[in-house]
Amino acid sequence: MEKIQDQFVENPYAGKPLGVEWLREKKYGNRRIYYLIYEDLITVFMADISEKKDQQKVINTIRIFLDVYRGELKKLNKYPILPSLFYLP
Repeated sequence: MEKIQDQFVENPYAGKPLGVEWLREKKYGNRRIYYLIYEDLITVFMADISEKKDQQKVINTIRIFLDVYRGELKKLNKYPILPSLFYLP
């Protein structure tokens, strides 16, 4: 997992886009990591991890919570200095 996190910092657009440039997935074994790219916040947010069979449900849920994610990230990333990678459990 650490290797993938490092890759997100180096190149956040490495994963497969899911309809828009800022929502992507990256394979990790038999699972998929879903993440959001916030260029204005200089942040990559790992939103969820699931198996392929739950893909559409997870994507729909992420889209519902987009405003919540952005609000929480703004609070956490008030003074961005370096690129950030967040995963809120």
